[in-house]
Amino acid sequence: MSKVERFEDLKIWQLARELCLMIHKLTIKDQFSRDFKLVGQINGSSGSIMDNIAEGFERDGNKEFIQFLTFSKGSCGETRSQRYRALDYQYITQEEFDTAYKITLEESKMIKSFIQYLKDSELKGNRFK
Repeated sequence: MSKVERFEDLKIWQLARELCLMIHKLTIKDQFSRDFKLVGQINGSSGSIMDNIAEGFERDGNKEFIQFLTFSKGSCGETRSQRYRALDYQYITQEEFDTAYKITLEESKMIKSFIQYLKDSELKGNRFK
């Protein structure tokens, strides 16, 4: 296992970044782009996934990191829910929905596993050395 020195090294952050970009590309499509409220919500929630991972990492303590990871996990659920609206409103295709759904579900599972890893870890972060 390679050493994680920056939040950018975390697979969960890398996948969250990929998801955020995917969502953004969907929201700039013609019909979708006109639904300003939904565009703002889904871009905000998908961005929140990666931002909370970064912020929690930078706190240098496992308890705070876990708290921010739970926010990220919640944002995954929010993004998944908003994609259902985009599908129902016919802003995205079933294929686009399925692709993004798979990534958000994977991200949510990875975050959950990472939370459990941190809870079980003997290391408590730089703040508590």
